[in-house]
Amino acid sequence: MNLIAVALGVAAALAGAAVLAAVVLPARLRVVAVGVLSALLGTAGLLAGGAALAGGSFAAHLPLVLPLAGVYVSVDALSGLFMAVAGAVVLAASVYGVGYARHAGGGRGAQALWPLFAFSLLLVPAAASVSTLLAAWELMAASSLLLVVSGHRGGGDSVRSAGVWYAVMTHLGLVAILTGLVWLAAAAHSETFAGIRAGAPGLSPVARGGVFVLVLIGFGSKAGMVPLHAWLPRAHPEAPTPVSALMSAAMVNLGVYGLVRVGLDLLGGGARWWWLTVLILGALTAVYGILQAAVASDLKRLLAYSTVENLGLILLGVGAAGVFHASGHDELAALALAAALLHTVTHAAFKTLLFLGAGAVLHATGVRDLDELGGLRARMPVTSGLFALGALGAAALPGGAGFPSEWLLLQSLIHGLAVPGITVVVVLPVAVGAVALSAGLAVATFVKAVGTGFLAKPRSPAAEQAHEAPVSMLAGMSLTALACAGLALLPGAAGPALRRVVTGLLPGSGAAVTEGVAGRLSALGSTLSPLWVVAGTLVLALVLRGLLRMAARTPSRSAPLWDCGAPPLTARMQYTATSFAEPLQRVFDDVLAPESDLDVTPHAESAYLVERVAYSRAVPDRIEHRLYNPVIHTVRRAGLAARALANGSVHRYLGYGFTAVVLLLVVLAAAQ
Repeated sequence: MNLIAVALGVAAALAGAAVLAAVVLPARLRVVAVGVLSALLGTAGLLAGGAALAGGSFAAHLPLVLPLAGVYVSVDALSGLFMAVAGAVVLAASVYGVGYARHAGGGRGAQALWPLFAFSLLLVPAAASVSTLLAAWELMAASSLLLVVSGHRGGGDSVRSAGVWYAVMTHLGLVAILTGLVWLAAAAHSETFAGIRAGAPGLSPVARGGVFVLVLIGFGSKAGMVPLHAWLPRAHPEAPTPVSALMSAAMVNLGVYGLVRVGLDLLGGGARWWWLTVLILGALTAVYGILQAAVASDLKRLLAYSTVENLGLILLGVGAAGVFHASGHDELAALALAAALLHTVTHAAFKTLLFLGAGAVLHATGVRDLDELGGLRARMPVTSGLFALGALGAAALPGGAGFPSEWLLLQSLIHGLAVPGITVVVVLPVAVGAVALSAGLAVATFVKAVGTGFLAKPRSPAAEQAHEAPVSMLAGMSLTALACAGLALLPGAAGPALRRVVTGLLPGSGAAVTEGVAGRLSALGSTLSPLWVVAGTLVLALVLRGLLRMAARTPSRSAPLWDCGAPPLTARMQYTATSFAEPLQRVFDDVLAPESDLDVTPHAESAYLVERVAYSRAVPDRIEHRLYNPVIHTVRRAGLAARALANGSVHRYLGYGFTAVVLLLVVLAAAQ
């Protein structure tokens, strides 16, 4: 009996049962039933992915599910990795969602869409043909879109705007993926991945390059790659928290999966310029994303831009792997790809924890603006500790989940400087600088988030009246916290699984992956043990504390700090998130292009007497303003001008039809 087949079948049955439960059960039972069934669905996906990573495989053709071609399903190690990650995130978010939905009010529609969205995240990596992948991709896109716009009743303009941006961007990406994969299938004379894999070597360089550019646009849009990221910081903050976690920690990863599947697997690697493009765009995405996160004061928007940054690092690793592979350095390619895949796993863990923590804060206060929070450590101690653990991972500091993967990525880039080629020699140092800069800015970003949101004094009545999250929400966060701790202290445990994934794409490079993930790069002269780093840090802290106590030789006692004779410290004397980020904003003024406005209102009796002065300063997304807004304005003007074409005249409409037929006949005649 094939465990993968059984687990996928159980997941499909659980998804159907959860949808049925959402439709027929009353509200109180509906929330619990959908949460439990979806958590079991995630567990089934985790088991299926784990079985594939352990060496199993599964393939099937279901001719009656889709018309004409049917459904082709195939699960290998690469599919298993993304299925396991998606299943784990679904499990934690579903457990969390039971308590969240009770508070937020889980409507039938949203509850029915949740298991469909979760199951689609397992279907996409299991697809083994162009039509199956496109159908699963559209199911994922449509269900997630409906969850974004239906999660808030009366959400207002921000929710509608987020839904429109997400709908347009995701379907433009689908058009690019559709065009690229149909072109690839037509050129290879097969729509199944096995047939494409066999026919790809015979494709012309133009076809191979064109297909890669199209899938890079389509899958890069889903991964939040700059400049196609504009939907992500809009949709993720407005979506309900469990949906935000699933989108940010699982769905965006499938953009990376699609790029790796097509570029490294189906097309077999390709030219160096493909991957240099991916590397450069990844570096740009990482730096731009963390810059926007550093100046954001909305907690969920900050986390959304952090997702852009981390997906940029993953794309950078994938691009470096492709460059090294095209240059004949498969050992370095394996290390870079392993670093990218390991960061995919660790990012899913700590980003799930961070979004769930942000949802707990929103549940307790109704506020997500860091300028209005503070003092949550005393009122929400468990949530504060768990969020801090996730922030440690996002900051890529030793002891955090993100540290081993970023260290491995840096090692592969630094030692890749030996690869010949002027372009590589120029690009790789820039990539190293981008990783280092993004890591430094990530530290500042999450020090701001934890410091101003949880440690400072409360700056609003909502923060003063905060309360701890319900047990089910804490349970979901605790599951992801355990995953973060395991990945931070024992990343080598993921070595065998990553070795199977990488050797399936780059044969003969497994030993370097196993050593690298465990922190031992003997061939490169680098060694690191995260467990010993954390243990050494703790021992050193305990020793220093003991020495200080021995040196004092007097019992300690509590006393108020000297405050220069000023009254007790108040919230107005402490940094807000905006003021904390202001120095960084000044440094990167030319990149961020902040907008400020000063409105002076004089008294009615005299223009020389000021009644009110209002100052506002905002940091909009510069790419959105400079790239998308002009396009939107042009399209809107064209649409308004086109109204004159439809004036209600039947004669004019007949003329349009006649003109179209004539032009079509001319084109067909010219094509003969």
